[in-house]
Amino acid sequence: MAPQKHSYPFGTLLTAMVTPFSSEGEVDYQQAAQLAVKLVDDGCDGLVVTGTTGETSTLSDDEKLKMFRTVKEAVGDRAAIIAGTGTSDTKHSVSLSQQAAKLGVDGLLIVTPYYNKPSQSGVQAHFETIASATELPVMVYDVPGRTGIPISTETLIRLADHPQIIALKDAKADLAATTRVMANTDLHIYSGDDALILPWMAAGAVGLVGVTTHLATKKFRALIDAARSGDFATARTLHFELEPLSRAVMTRIQGAVSAKQILKWQGVLPNSVVRLPLVEPSSAELAVIRADLEEISFDLGAKFPE
Repeated sequence: MAPQKHSYPFGTLLTAMVTPFSSEGEVDYQQAAQLAVKLVDDGCDGLVVTGTTGETSTLSDDEKLKMFRTVKEAVGDRAAIIAGTGTSDTKHSVSLSQQAAKLGVDGLLIVTPYYNKPSQSGVQAHFETIASATELPVMVYDVPGRTGIPISTETLIRLADHPQIIALKDAKADLAATTRVMANTDLHIYSGDDALILPWMAAGAVGLVGVTTHLATKKFRALIDAARSGDFATARTLHFELEPLSRAVMTRIQGAVSAKQILKWQGVLPNSVVRLPLVEPSSAELAVIRADLEEISFDLGAKFPE
């Protein structure tokens, strides 16, 4: 399924890619390339590389840079490659962003600085400093459940004045607050919550940066295309079909862990290895995820062990 042409430089259906590992815990770049090609073949027009789902906090800079190069080379210009270069250290983020830019990535995903808990002035300065360090377009990532602090509505409106900051991945599920951002800026808004893509698009969002999209890419492509064309009856049907999958991936255990497990069941990845402090699912967790997946009305292509 070929992605539709549009005027959004980051695309409308982006998968926040997992980082495949070998059984010994080393980055498997060949598997990463194959996964990237599959996602684009199935309808993604953007890929986020080494974001949260890519286990960015446990990757070295060298591993991240090689992942950027690998995925870019694998898909070429068929999809936008967005490099996850945000850290809690502004200077480090600037350096990594500049190195990513030299590799030809198409944009940057910058997360709110985590753990430090800066003021909103510090948050704004962090984003603006990184955005000013390259000529690449920037997607701001607001995910207070992971970073410890939200980006205030006022800060987001101010950040939209920066010429390189063009998009927001919103994962705080505050539709009212982000509606105000939509009404007062030209930012391209992306849902950062897989299960909320339909209400977000009804309010004016461009699309989704998802995790569940690894597993049912074509279904999410159809949902987004239906919503963008105003066919909300079709979009709603797909939204309901995808609910058990979103529940299985995003509410039971950490998303990278569940996504890798299901990709293994689908035969897309050879293993479900994650890096500490993440661990693979327990037998009880696997049972709950499997029960969710068994509610799905379409063929997920997953083969469960006996």
